[in-house]
Amino acid sequence: MELNTALNWRYAVKLFSDRTVDAGTLERMLEATRLSASSYGLQPYRILLVSSGETRRELVQYSYGQDKVLHSSHLAVFAARTALDAGEIDRYIERVAQSQARPVQELDAYAQQIKGAIAGKDPDELLAWAKNQAYLALGNFLAAAAVQRVDTCPMEGFDAAGYDRVLGLRERQLATAVICPVGYRHPDDAYAGYPKVRTPYHQMIREI
Repeated sequence: MELNTALNWRYAVKLFSDRTVDAGTLERMLEATRLSASSYGLQPYRILLVSSGETRRELVQYSYGQDKVLHSSHLAVFAARTALDAGEIDRYIERVAQSQARPVQELDAYAQQIKGAIAGKDPDELLAWAKNQAYLALGNFLAAAAVQRVDTCPMEGFDAAGYDRVLGLRERQLATAVICPVGYRHPDDAYAGYPKVRTPYHQMIREI
C-alpha cells in the first residue's frame, strides 16, 4: 500500500477484534522498526513484543483500565535504556567498522565523540534522550503496520513503574517509554468511520 494512503487509513484503534497478527507480518513490521534512525545510530532502546495473556492481564492494572492492552493481538512495549557504558559503545563502533570494511582505529575520534556526549548526560538526561530515540522507532512501527493494514494504538497513559516491575525491566537497565497494542480493528469500533483530522498542510508546513 502507498504510504500516504496507509497513513490516511490508520487511526488509534479503540476496540480490537480477536484476530491475531501472524508471525511473518509482525516480523516485517519489527524489521522496519529496527531500521529506524537514531542518534549516533546507537538505538538506545529495546522492543518487547508481549503476547502472553497472563502478563498482559497483569499489565491492565497499570494501564488505567485500558483493556485493549489485553484485548489485542500483541502488545509492543518500547523500553528506553537507562545506562550506556563505554564497552557498549566500543562494540557498536566495531560493528560500524565491520560493516564499512574499515579498521576500527579509523573510527576512534567518532567513538570518543559519542562517549563524551553520553558521559555528559546525567541519568535523567540520558533517559529523556533514550526515550526520544524510542519515539522515532515508534513512528516507523506505526507506519509499517499501516502499510500492512495492521492496526495500532500508541499509548502514554500507563504507570511506567508498574510496567517496569511486571516486565522485569529495571534489572535489564531499561524503562518503559511508550506502549502500543497491535491487532485488527473490531467492526463495532465507531472511531473507524471518523475522518482523519490533522492540521491543514498550509498551516503545518512553512517554506522559508
